[in-house]
This record gives sequence, C-alpha cells and structure tokens, in this order.
Amino acid sequence: MLLALSPLQAAEAQTPNLPTGDALGWNSGRARELIERATVRRDLPRGDSTLRNYTARANGFVYFYLDRQESDERTLVKVDQIALELYWRSPERTKQRIVGLRDVSRLPNRMYYHLDHLTVVQNGFGDVIKIGDGDEVRDVPHPAAHGADSIYDYRLADSVTLQLGGDQGTVRVYELQVRPKRSDRSALIGSVFVDRATADIVRMTFTFTPASYVDRRLDYINISLDNGLFAGQYWLPAEQAVEIRRQLPELDFAAGAVIKGRLRVGQYEFNQPIPDSIFYGRPVSAVPEAERRAYGFPQDIYDDLNDAGLSPTPRMEDLQELAAELVGKSKLSGLPPLRFYMPDASSYVRYNRAEGWYGGLGASYVASPGLRFDGLGGYAFGAERAAGLLQLRADRGGTRLYLTAEANGARDIGPVSGLPGVLNTIAGRLLHEDYLDPYYVDALSARIEQQLSRNWQLQLRVAAEEHGSATLTQDAADFRPVTPIDQGRAYLATVILQRTLPETAGLRWAGRFSGDVVRFEDVWFTRPQLELRTQFDSESKQTHMAATVRAATVIDGSLPAQYQVLLGGRETIPGYAYREFGGDRYALLHLEASRSIWEPWLRLRVFGAAATTDFGADSAYAPLRPHTRPIFGGGAGVGLMWDIIRLDLARGNDWRVIFSVQPNLRDIL
Repeated sequence: MLLALSPLQAAEAQTPNLPTGDALGWNSGRARELIERATVRRDLPRGDSTLRNYTARANGFVYFYLDRQESDERTLVKVDQIALELYWRSPERTKQRIVGLRDVSRLPNRMYYHLDHLTVVQNGFGDVIKIGDGDEVRDVPHPAAHGADSIYDYRLADSVTLQLGGDQGTVRVYELQVRPKRSDRSALIGSVFVDRATADIVRMTFTFTPASYVDRRLDYINISLDNGLFAGQYWLPAEQAVEIRRQLPELDFAAGAVIKGRLRVGQYEFNQPIPDSIFYGRPVSAVPEAERRAYGFPQDIYDDLNDAGLSPTPRMEDLQELAAELVGKSKLSGLPPLRFYMPDASSYVRYNRAEGWYGGLGASYVASPGLRFDGLGGYAFGAERAAGLLQLRADRGGTRLYLTAEANGARDIGPVSGLPGVLNTIAGRLLHEDYLDPYYVDALSARIEQQLSRNWQLQLRVAAEEHGSATLTQDAADFRPVTPIDQGRAYLATVILQRTLPETAGLRWAGRFSGDVVRFEDVWFTRPQLELRTQFDSESKQTHMAATVRAATVIDGSLPAQYQVLLGGRETIPGYAYREFGGDRYALLHLEASRSIWEPWLRLRVFGAAATTDFGADSAYAPLRPHTRPIFGGGAGVGLMWDIIRLDLARGNDWRVIFSVQPNLRDIL
C-alpha cells in the first residue's frame, strides 16, 4: 500500500515549523539517497521472489508494573507469557495464532491487552502505523513509505555494527535519524538502521509526537523492531520490544502504569505447503483457553524477569531524550503539561496529632522532557499552619538537579517511619495511634543525583534549614506526647552513595552510605550512616529471605534531638512499645523470611530483629532510654491477598499484634 497525501497535507508538509537544512546535516544528499534505497527495497521486503511463504514461532513476555517519578523503583503487577505461530504467504498475507498464554498477578488488577501488544509486527507496520488497534496511535506515516519525504526530515547519524538475530550475527548499518517536518502532526521520531550493502531496514527505534496519541492517558510509547537475516537472504522479524506508559491526564501521581513487552521470533521454515484454511478469518486467532494454558513453554514465566529485570533496554533508555533533541520540542509526552501534582496518596488529606487535619493541593508543569516545576501547598487546621513546597527538577542524561524551597514542611525524626501516611491517618482517627514524631522545617536546598551505572548512584545535597518544634494539638488523653526537638538553624552538606537492589532473582544486595556535615546553631557535627540489605528470591518468587543492617553514629559533637534515632516497635524492634528507645548512635539488624503456601491468598512469614542504642559521652540531650546491650524481638505472621496486607504477632518485652502493608507500596501511600 502506498502512502497517499491529501492536497492539504501536502501543502502543510511543505511548511515546516522545525529548522531544516544541510548545514545541520538534515536532508543531505547522502541521507536522501539512503532513505530512497530503503523505500525501494521495502517494496520487496522478503528479499526476492524465491520466498513464497514461511512459518515461524515467537515467544515472549509482557509485564505490567508501576514505576516511580523520583526513583528507579518498579513494582511488578502482572506478567504474561505468550507463544505464537506465525504464517506468511506472498503477497503479504499474514496470520498469527496464539497457541500459549498464561499469566501471574503480583497485585490485584484487571489488565487486558490489545492484540497487537501480544503479537508480532510481521510487515514492518505497513505504510501507516497504528498501535493498540488504533486506540492508542493511528495515522502515523512510515518513514520509508512512498511520499514520506514530504513529511519527514532525515539525517545520517553514524555507521555502526549491530548484533542481530538470524544467520548473520553482526551487520554493518547506517543510522538514519528521522523527525517530522511538522511537530504538530501524527508522526514518529527516532532512528532507522539501514544495511550498508542492501539498504534493507534492519532496525527501527522510535517514539511518537504528542499529536499521534489517541488515548489521553498516554505519556509515551517507545518501540524497537529488529529484523534478522534468515536462510542467508531473507530479512524477517527477529525481536521486538514495546514500552507504553500511562497516567491519569489530570493527575501527576507518584507512580505510573507501564506495559513492557518483548517477543523473539525464530524457527523459520520456508516454502513449505500451508493450507489455505490457515488464512481464513481474522488475522489473529487463538486456540482454546485450556490448550493455551497447557502449552509447554520452554521457559518459566519468571525466567526473563529473573535474567533482565524490568529496567529499560539501553536502546530505550535515551529514546525520549534523543527524540526531544531531534525535534527541538519542549514537550513529547501525550499528557497535558499542567496537571494536579500528588507526590503520594496522603499529600492532599492526612491526619496526625500535631497537624490535626491537613488539606492540600498541588500542581506540576512539565516545560520539557528534562525540565519540570512542582508546587504543593496546604493548611494544617490543628496546628493552624500553612505549608508549601516549590521544586524545580532538571534532567540531562544520567544527571538530575533539584532546587527546592519548603515552608513548614512536616518531618519525622525516624529513622524508619511506622506507617505510610494513609494508614497513619486511619490509625490516628480510629485507634488514636500516631506513628509520627513530627517537627517543622523551612528549607532551601539543592541536590544533584548522578547515575554512575544501572544500579549505582551518587547524590550531593546542600541545604539551609530552620527547625521548629511541633506541639500536641489533639486530645492529650488520646495520644502520646509529641517528642520535642532543639529549635534553631542548620546548614548541612550531605553525600550519598547507593546501590539499588537488582530486580533479578537469586541472591543480591543493595547498600546506602551517607555522610552529613552539619552546623546547627554554633555546634558542628558529622554523622555517617550505613544501610546494607541482602535479599534472596527464588526463581518462582515463592520463597523470600532478607537481612538488613542499619547503623549510624556521630563524630565530633552531640546530636540535636531531631537528628537522633528512635527505635522500638513496628519496623524496628517488634514486640516493644513504639519508639521507646533512642540515642545518638545505633545499630539495627532485621531478618525476615516468607513463603507462599496458597498463591496469591496466603503467605507465611517469620522475622526477628536486634538493636543497640547509645548516647555520646558529651550528649546534651538524652530524655529517651538508651540500651547499650542488644534488644531482641521477633515473631511470625501472614501476608494476605498478594501479600498486600500483613498481620503479625511479635514478642519482645510483651506480645503485640502488628498490622502493616507490603513495603514496596509504602512510598505511594
């Protein structure tokens, strides 16, 4: 099918709103020659007339997970494993049959996929690209379709060697960068890799202009298609990867929903008899459900996740940044640039014994893919205090800069919060239990985060802060007192080196070392802190074990109250009163093990902890009880409904029942 332009479209295409010209390398003679050769070659996509038909097999995985705005943390919700039979007959008759399909949910969901999220792109999308059966993207011209040079600009970027599937392990290619002449129309942005010898398109990596997105919830769609050389002469699909991110168009929440799919194609057979009946009916069919679930997959459903995790492939990681550079466009997301900003579920409404009821509202403005502004404000009715936060975030490659101004921000002494905000609100109102020890902070700060590698990150932060005590504003008979702090001004510099936990299975580790140099009023002190976590997850995800060590001390001075540590009870030493121990320095060891016995409804857990706390010899503030000898606590419990809800019975100096939620959901609550 040829790409036909209406007279209006043709006129628009000749009036670009983006800079062009050979001075920048766009539309050079060499670039135009390459795309013209690729266009002609694409008319004979199977290499030559000797290919009458083929059959092939495809296997792959589709993941649905939650990502985070402020970190690389991902929470798996669902994984699907799929097996396909592929058929093709000249001229361009295709059929795919789903012969295997099974799924596992890690969190409750009602996710169903469009068929093209579960199938292979056999014809390079044709001349007009659509995604999600046209419900997500439609009417996007292919950059190597006839007439596409009136819609796209092309630039020869590089000559590289690619490792591809098929019989030919490596191939030398030219990378042609592609951008639309008009950024306000449906079009793709990215790279087309053309074989140097034959001008076959062997790889395409691209995203889309915002005008391409039909679904208002779409943030972006990233696609990578690889062809491989089979039987020494036929360039055919070898691997495809798709990433789709969605959010509510009105709400900039802490987490977004991501679909990530990867399919690999092989076992090609050529020019064998294929019955006509194979091509009857719809282009995609499926065997009965029982047969799909009974299919003998060559891999376990978690194998790909255990090997590679959920991190974007290298070619996908920088695609949005490359696209923004190519079009010089301030915005590539399909989401509105101005939205309500909600960094977590308790940002707008919460309750605690110091603030009372708090109500707030926020807004974010995304000026470009690498620049955003966040604002959040509210009022604590119990404390009769207004609070606000303004933040600028700039991203460039692996570097991220934050500039923040905060007024009356509520901080918790810590080191580990007892409950996330939503659950703390419920506990405060229904049970009169508040698991915060808050104080107020006015602050100006700057923070730089540098990604050193996939799992390693370095952070530097400087800040000037004014600390003020919080007071009990609710009924004193219902709540424990608010822990007082030392009021005053602090200037601090912090360095953090951390290693995030890989998403693969087996034994792995994460760590975080931080050092604070602080001047509080006229006193200087240095506080190093360490956190190490070793974790084991079986390949089936049924068995989980983890050991976490946290420690901190103080050098050259004593700590103000707000920098001290509070231990005891949930999340630190189970079986004791909440935060009944404290000190300038501490060491805490936490062990846990769990196993699923009735997936996904019931998981058994055991856990234990040991800790010591102490004050320095020159400490000026020690109202809490230190415990230089180890304190022990432990217990057992159950995780219910995908391990979301946890009920534990713990013993320390007393028996205590603990209600909590899955840790990887705490930051969004």
